[in-house]
Amino acid sequence: MDIRKVKKLIELLEESGVNEIEIKEGEEAVRISRGVSVQYVPVAQHHAPVASAPIAVGSPALEAKADDSSAYNGHAVKSPMVGTFYRSPAPSYPPFAEVGKQVKVGDVICIVEAMKMMNQIEADKAGVIEAILVEDGEPVEFDQPLVAIN
Repeated sequence: MDIRKVKKLIELLEESGVNEIEIKEGEEAVRISRGVSVQYVPVAQHHAPVASAPIAVGSPALEAKADDSSAYNGHAVKSPMVGTFYRSPAPSYPPFAEVGKQVKVGDVICIVEAMKMMNQIEADKAGVIEAILVEDGEPVEFDQPLVAIN
């Protein structure tokens, strides 16, 4: 596809109220979008997940973990995907969020790695970090509470 056509498509997108356009010509395709809500961080050498001893079903440790959701009173920021939870962008960097830290809406509070993509998770409520509910390097499920904000 000619670069002039792509530039013209970008101009049309900017002039209109449309957020995304996809054009196919034969085997070539171009997709242009704006206002993307998910941010990606370049993949860096990061923490390796820590292996832990298996927990038997019905054990007190597993039951305590299941009851952790009631251990906080604040708003839970939940994982939008299945992946691996990281508190910092790389092992040598400080964590995005600490208990007691003030956050605003849009502040990055952690990363969930999914399929080798580092997805920044942002605070969806302003307040103070009450609890970090997941250990660094631990796998997380969709809709699992990650951080509590009060």
